[in-house]
Amino acid sequence: MGTTSRRPRFESWGRYPELQADVVPLHWTTDFPPSKTPATKYLPVGLGRSYGDVCLLEHGTLLLTPGMDRLLSFDAGTGVLRCEAGASLQQILDFAVPRGFFLPVTPGTKFVTVGGSIANDIHGKNHHVAGSFGRHVLRFELVRSDGSRFVCSPIENPDWFAATIGGMGLTGLITWAEIRLRPIVSRMIDYRGDKFHGIDEFFGLSQAAKTEYTVAWIDCVSTGRNFARGIFMQGEHTQIPGPLRRSKEARLVFPCDLPEFALNRLSMAAFNSLYFHKQLGKTKIGPVDYEPFFYPLDAVLHWNRMYGQHGLLQFQNVLPHATGREGMLEILKAITKSGLASFLAVIKFFGDVPSVGMMSFPAPGVMLALDFPIRKQVSFDLVDRLAKITLEHGGRMYSAKDARMTAEQYQAFYPQWQEFTRYVDPQFDSAFWQRVTGRRPLDG
Repeated sequence: MGTTSRRPRFESWGRYPELQADVVPLHWTTDFPPSKTPATKYLPVGLGRSYGDVCLLEHGTLLLTPGMDRLLSFDAGTGVLRCEAGASLQQILDFAVPRGFFLPVTPGTKFVTVGGSIANDIHGKNHHVAGSFGRHVLRFELVRSDGSRFVCSPIENPDWFAATIGGMGLTGLITWAEIRLRPIVSRMIDYRGDKFHGIDEFFGLSQAAKTEYTVAWIDCVSTGRNFARGIFMQGEHTQIPGPLRRSKEARLVFPCDLPEFALNRLSMAAFNSLYFHKQLGKTKIGPVDYEPFFYPLDAVLHWNRMYGQHGLLQFQNVLPHATGREGMLEILKAITKSGLASFLAVIKFFGDVPSVGMMSFPAPGVMLALDFPIRKQVSFDLVDRLAKITLEHGGRMYSAKDARMTAEQYQAFYPQWQEFTRYVDPQFDSAFWQRVTGRRPLDG
């Protein structure tokens, strides 16, 4: 096992809450469990792109997996890739795209590990047709703290397979996994963008869309006739053969933490107006590279610094179709009334492809995700209000993006949580799990 660094600074992407832990880098799949068990509990973490405390453990031992990043085998005939759990989606794309393959499901950043993708059962713009990431995982190895190792798949140890997909890293350490990639003939995406005004136009565009990838940016600042305006974006992998080169490394770096006054309602309103009007016509059609289509924020490293030293809160929920329109209107009105603002807001229809994970987030309905700069109690109060609206409308929130759910809310969102506890490794824990099981009070 690697050398332990004593109580370093380790942050989630939201930079809140601030918790201290030991960090142990893993380099080989045999590094865990150690010969001498530490007094603290474990939590595997990848590249730290979870927003809240699902990747944090106060005074615990964080098992850093990015050192386990080897691509072990690839079958070009089937598209099946076996890799270690610390391999990132960026590494896989760099390897796969030049060979004519792409990820089956991808979130809005490629800087996440395969293990983290499984543990949080990530989803993407094609959820309505492809489901979440776990559906494309063929099998993986799970190592428990007692040293037991077993392969999990829909056939082998299927109960552990379901518990670990979306299991937030609590069932043990994933060491390697097999996923099935999809073929492509070019880097390019056939893109279409449509402006809309109001939630009803968004619902109409979503219901009419027949493309593989759909998502919308929505303005959560403007009021009056511009309330809930946005751009509905859709695309397909082009069928015209084209370049299959690997991507260039990102060169832009956000240089420093912005001062608190820089992010205010006026500056965000100006940004939202510019973003909406950058598309001159109502509809824009044409080819775009997959990088800006899937990963627009990855072009700027450390972009979370723009929220300032206090960090950000992310809110992400899904509401069932039956209550989605009314619930989303109530949420959007609460946001505009709060005086806080967000410019990284996306809204999307989730499909009815079932997740294979016991604790997976996606469900049929309409999903909203957005960030708020932390302005102490006003930010906490808003996110708490949005959580209550979500509960009232029969929805749920996403564990990987959360820092505010109460134990009562979580247990209502995920009533299967008690069954899941049977699979939690007794030596594994997280600050999130402590909070939503009532063992740690809500901060703030």
